[in-house]
Amino acid sequence: MPYVYSFDHKHRRSPMEYKDLLGGKGANLAEMTSVLELPVPAGFTVSTDACRAHMESGWPKELDAEIAEQVAKLERDMGRSLGDPKDPLLVSVRSGAKFSMPGMMDTVLNLGLNDRSVKGLAASTDNERFAYDSYRRFISMYARIVMGAEGEPFEEMLERARDDAGVRNDAEIPADALKDLCERYKELVKETTGKPFPQKPMKQLRGAIEAVFSSWDRPRAIAYRVRERIDHRLGTAVNVQAMVFGNRDDDSGTGVGFTRDAATGENKPYGDFLVNAQGEDVVAGIRNTQTLEDMADVFPSIHDELLEIFVRLERHYEDMCDTEFTIEQGKLWMLQTRIGKRTGAAALKMAVDMTKGTGKGKERWKISRETAVTRVSADNLDAVLHAQFDSVGDVLATGLGASPGAAVGKVYFTADDAADAADAGEKVVLVRNETSPEDVHGMMVAEGILTARGGLVSHAAVVARGWGTPAIVGAEAIKISGKQFTVGDVTVSEGDVISLDGTSGEVVLGEMTMASAEPPAEFHTILEWADKIRKGKLAVRANADSGEDAANARELGAEGIGLCRTEHMFLAPDRLPVVRRMILADTAEEEEAALAELRDVQQADFEEVLEAMDGLPVTIRLLDPPLHEFLPSVEELRIKEATEGLSDRERAELTAAQNWAEHNPMIGTRGVRLGVIKPGLYAMQVRALLDAAAALRKRKKNPIVEIMIPLTVTREELALARSWVQEEIDVALKGMRNKPEITIGTMIETPRAAIRADEIAEVSDFFSFGTNDLTQLTFGFSRDDVESRMMPAYLEQGLLKRNPFDTIDQTGVGDLVALGAERGRATKKKLKLGVCGEHGGDPESIDLFYRVGLDYVSCSPFRVPIARLSAAQAVIANR
Repeated sequence: MPYVYSFDHKHRRSPMEYKDLLGGKGANLAEMTSVLELPVPAGFTVSTDACRAHMESGWPKELDAEIAEQVAKLERDMGRSLGDPKDPLLVSVRSGAKFSMPGMMDTVLNLGLNDRSVKGLAASTDNERFAYDSYRRFISMYARIVMGAEGEPFEEMLERARDDAGVRNDAEIPADALKDLCERYKELVKETTGKPFPQKPMKQLRGAIEAVFSSWDRPRAIAYRVRERIDHRLGTAVNVQAMVFGNRDDDSGTGVGFTRDAATGENKPYGDFLVNAQGEDVVAGIRNTQTLEDMADVFPSIHDELLEIFVRLERHYEDMCDTEFTIEQGKLWMLQTRIGKRTGAAALKMAVDMTKGTGKGKERWKISRETAVTRVSADNLDAVLHAQFDSVGDVLATGLGASPGAAVGKVYFTADDAADAADAGEKVVLVRNETSPEDVHGMMVAEGILTARGGLVSHAAVVARGWGTPAIVGAEAIKISGKQFTVGDVTVSEGDVISLDGTSGEVVLGEMTMASAEPPAEFHTILEWADKIRKGKLAVRANADSGEDAANARELGAEGIGLCRTEHMFLAPDRLPVVRRMILADTAEEEEAALAELRDVQQADFEEVLEAMDGLPVTIRLLDPPLHEFLPSVEELRIKEATEGLSDRERAELTAAQNWAEHNPMIGTRGVRLGVIKPGLYAMQVRALLDAAAALRKRKKNPIVEIMIPLTVTREELALARSWVQEEIDVALKGMRNKPEITIGTMIETPRAAIRADEIAEVSDFFSFGTNDLTQLTFGFSRDDVESRMMPAYLEQGLLKRNPFDTIDQTGVGDLVALGAERGRATKKKLKLGVCGEHGGDPESIDLFYRVGLDYVSCSPFRVPIARLSAAQAVIANR
């Protein structure tokens, strides 16, 4: 297969099906060129295959010849030649990975200019100022991206040129000053890189393509992929396209447009544009932009043409599209389209609206409800559940609400400072004039983002919307100087607290209190459709340890409790002293008295949870953690012993804590092992649970109880523990007419248990895979230790494809779940299978759980809506 494809290449299938090969941008450029026949500047795509080959073993030897062939074709198509001293062809070189990574990789514009061709450009356009403005942009961009020069010295030279010319903006710098600036730029390149600025266009082109390939592995791109779970091995394509110029004159311009409102979902096009500018001027936020409505006044016929293209794009892709366009001396060119990023509320509204149909007659189109469900992501649901301010504050400044939600945090003015503060546990708001891809690590940790410049399609706006981070852009009243900003006579310094309303665009000084968001009607509509799709295929439960949590989970759509951790009940202030009395008991009578007291409070706890889930299954896990977790810290007691002395009770607690302390408690005396040593503990919990169920039955309730024995690793171990439980059940239910439904199962949370699941299933009614511990024991990782220290390095260097604590897909842990499920069902066909780790709320993990045949997933209550949606999407994807 070739490495390079022209935009009009005849593929066997629709070009947009070749995103793996052409990248998202290249596939859509080919689609617009060859299928939709839109006005797209000619060009070609260097494929992701070439990038992967370059990553593995350097520049492919066949690539030079293929690029030369495509350049020759491009020159024939455009009627101009690269580097021609009379009428030069100029090209842009842009990245384009399979998945959109806005601003994370590099772009080079105006390639092909040199000391000779710049004169030809000036002559052919009869615009010397335009030619040298394009050249100075190219020199600084190429030097920074390809040759590794710092960008700041070029900006300083440009600023001096403005000052010397006595003008306020770049567009007013005269041609002679720009000529001189180009010479000084080239001297700076030689001085800082040790190499002259390249004059041969084909050498420039190879350098730019290699730079884009290399930008795939830049820290900012790696950090973005880690966050977005994009495979590091995919690589990026490179698109080489004939340049059209929005900065040629006042009959030219450039812009970014969306076929619908990406913030609200309203079926109304919107976007930003600038007259006499290049594309980076819009997205960088350096100049404040005009709206598409303003464009109707400036370029009325082109505005109409653009809106007609928007209609065609939506009808073709059956989704909201994000576009980039340029107007060159009155002619419209489409430079890019892709499925547009959107806020959570917009995603929900668009998905539901598009099922109702758009357009008229033969042009009418609509999507199915199933398609609508697949259009909404977990992040979209998260976004509409964001907190909002519950009162109105004194507004310090107002900008454009670029990404909804409320944020409160301390002000920091650089990405590095924001990241350091977040690492120290502070909630931060990143405040910048405008953001760039270099700021991504600070943006990732920020509660909110505020910029003084930029529009709704600036870097800050697009990235924040994609991540669901509240953001305000274009707050022009804010004047940043060093580590403070001013608004009128008010000064806000680093570390001061501000509040952002990303919906209204209001900035408030100080800390505002927040209230829960009210999801839009479309939120409930989508989840109702999702529930119908997954009904009878994959249920969703919640992990809840109290009646309040259980009631909240049911309100959010949970179909039962997949994990009730009884140890959490023991940690309440009124329970902990009783637990400690049980641990410290010297006699059987003392221990029994403490257990009896615990039994009463446990029964009350169980009644609350079972009643909240009346008629739905509730899995109660018997005590899991080691007993030393209920005792004071050995270290704290020893310090007190050395400084103040200990009471008799504290000495007893110190002795017990030392006796129960273990070198590795995670794999020590916990779970069923604790029950073997202290069988009275499990007996007490089962009696309390059965008493609670019996009390509810008397009140005409329908408790469905699943008793889960944790951390079993052998059949014999579970058989013994089951016998204790069954003995208590037999006593409690003897003579009872209206008996509650009770089953006994275990948690599969060790590799051995998964491998020997066929044996364990002989004495179990259900399995619940505890993927948190299963992950730790599979990898030999301690989550508390590796996530902050080791995991970032492992992900950035590609030593792990995914963080296994976020998702078990492609980590090997999923293979153990699949094996355990298969072997368990081989022994007992009707064995109920579920998962109760945090992975139960992860969309990718849920897809795997559905594929391996689990009956339900369980997650924290606030993830229940996400699990409902993801379960439906898994059903659709695996039909």
